[in-house]
Amino acid sequence: MKIKDIEFSGPAFLAPMAGVADRAFRELCARFGAACTVSEMVSSKGLVMGDRKSAELLRFGKEEGITAAQIFGDDPEIMAQAAVKCLEFDPNIIDINMGCPAPKVAMNGGGASLMRDPELAGEIMAAVSGAVNVPVTAKIRKGWDDGSVNAVELARILEKNGACAIAVHGRTRAQMYSGKVDTELIRRVKEAVSIPVIGNGDITDAQSAAEMLEKTGCDAVMVGRGALGNPWVFRQINAYLLSGVVIPPPTLEEKMSVMLGHIRKTIEYKGEYTAMREARHHAAYYTKGLRSGAKFRAEMGGLETIEQLEEIIYRILKENA
Repeated sequence: MKIKDIEFSGPAFLAPMAGVADRAFRELCARFGAACTVSEMVSSKGLVMGDRKSAELLRFGKEEGITAAQIFGDDPEIMAQAAVKCLEFDPNIIDINMGCPAPKVAMNGGGASLMRDPELAGEIMAAVSGAVNVPVTAKIRKGWDDGSVNAVELARILEKNGACAIAVHGRTRAQMYSGKVDTELIRRVKEAVSIPVIGNGDITDAQSAAEMLEKTGCDAVMVGRGALGNPWVFRQINAYLLSGVVIPPPTLEEKMSVMLGHIRKTIEYKGEYTAMREARHHAAYYTKGLRSGAKFRAEMGGLETIEQLEEIIYRILKENA
C-alpha cells in the first residue's frame, strides 16, 4: 500500500488512542511490525497557542518508522496553522480526527461532530492539505448515529478536498465502541473513492484482520484496542497476511518482559511518577487471562515504583510456572 509516495512495509497500522498511544507504546508497536503509528490526537487550538502539553504529544520516537501527527478542531484556518506547526516534529503524514466520539471533543465541534457538517469537514481538509507539503489523511466513523450514516458521502467530499487516504471506523458516534463493526459500510466507502481506505474496528488478531480485508477490500487495517497489552498482534497480522504463517501467542515470560520494557521506556520519557500511574492501565491488559490475574491487577492498581512492578512480575511468573 502507498499513500502518495509513502510506501508501507506491512498492512497493519496502529490507531491513535488518547492517553494510551504515547511515544513509548508507539515505538513498541512499530518494533513488532506496525507499518505506521499515529500520535495521540492534539488540539489544534492548543498547538497554535503554544501549549506545551500539546506539543509534547507530537514528539516521535526514533524507532517509530512512518508516523502521522493527528490534530482535531473545527476551524479551518486554525487547523491549517496547527498542521504547519506539526511539521516541526517531522511527521510523514498529517491526520485529521473526524471520528473521536468522546463528549469533550465531539460536543465542542471536533472529532465525530464533523460528520454532522460534511461541508465544514471538506473546508478543513482543503485548508490543511493546502497548507502542508505532506499527505493529509482523515479518520472518520460510520456516521453520527443510525439516522445519519454518511461515511460514503463524507469520504467523497474529503477526497475532493485533498485527502490522500481515509481510515474508517465502522461504528457510529452513538455506538461509541459497542455493537459490531459494519464491514459492509467500509466496503461501500472503499468502492466510492479512489484513494486508499483503511479499515478500523474489532481487529484483535490476524484472523480478524484478514476478515476485514476480505469483506471490505480495504487497503490496510488499523488496530486500536486490540493492541493494548498485545503489541505482538502486528507481528502476527503481518506473518498471516503476507505469508500465511500463524505465529503462536507469546509466552508468559515474553509478555512480562515486553511489559517491563514498555514501562521502563515510559519512565525514560515521562519520569517514574507519571509512568507508573499510566502503567496501572497497561498492566491490566498485559495480565488479562492469567491465573490469579484479578489479584495481580488489584495490586498493580497501586503501582508507584518500577521495583514494585518487578516484584509483582516475579510472583506472576512463579505462580504461573
